[in-house]
Amino acid sequence: MAKKDLKYFMRSKEAEIVTAPGPDSFKDEGGNVIQFEIKVLTQEEITKINNNYKKRTMATDKKGSALIANGEVVWKTENDAARATRHMIVEALQYPNLKDKELMDYYGCADFTDMPLKVFPKADEYQHVMRIVLQALGITAPVNDDEELEAAKNS
Repeated sequence: MAKKDLKYFMRSKEAEIVTAPGPDSFKDEGGNVIQFEIKVLTQEEITKINNNYKKRTMATDKKGSALIANGEVVWKTENDAARATRHMIVEALQYPNLKDKELMDYYGCADFTDMPLKVFPKADEYQHVMRIVLQALGITAPVNDDEELEAAKNS
């Protein structure tokens, strides 16, 4: 029996950078849509970011007493998914770099997780950036706008 080679599982440790068009509202001097550079985060990085925005506390009744079920304390988990998503956007975007001090100062922003909301304040801009980043990270499937439009027309 031939020895199974593990070299196929030894991938480059260098981060993959992909490009995607930014929102139509960001154009260069020639009128071309700015190309964003997106670092493909690892699943480990994504999980760590998500876990940073989970808060686990003891569930309590109206009087502040701990809730007990089957002899055990009941825990309440709160998840700030919106802030976690914004954190992922900031970590993944290499251009524009939303952690850039000059850019953050320009927007008067101290918390980098607020930067996507400042730089892309219009709902369509923010949705576009969120969609391209989450697609690059493999969190959401790519959307074919033509197919989606056709499906909407036919429903």
